[in-house]
Amino acid sequence: MTLTFGAYTFDHVDYDARGDVLYLHVGEPRPAAASDETPEGHVLRFDEAGSLIGLTIIGARAILERDGGLTVTPPAVRIDAASLAPALLTA
Repeated sequence: MTLTFGAYTFDHVDYDARGDVLYLHVGEPRPAAASDETPEGHVLRFDEAGSLIGLTIIGARAILERDGGLTVTPPAVRIDAASLAPALLTA
């Protein structure tokens, strides 16, 4: 099964009905180098390059039954001044 949400296509889908946890993977499931929690409590998993490789939705069926849909808000990114300074000097 393949699911596409926005710009992401998850081609490996696993659902744990007993725990009501939906695991979505981009490519073969693999360990993440980093993860982040969305404001809704979902878990985004990233590889070493920072690319999204997975999404875990806890309480997936309960959320769909309650809300009729699901929202996944990506985490905000803050860039410090030192990181941006070189780009500002090139102009």
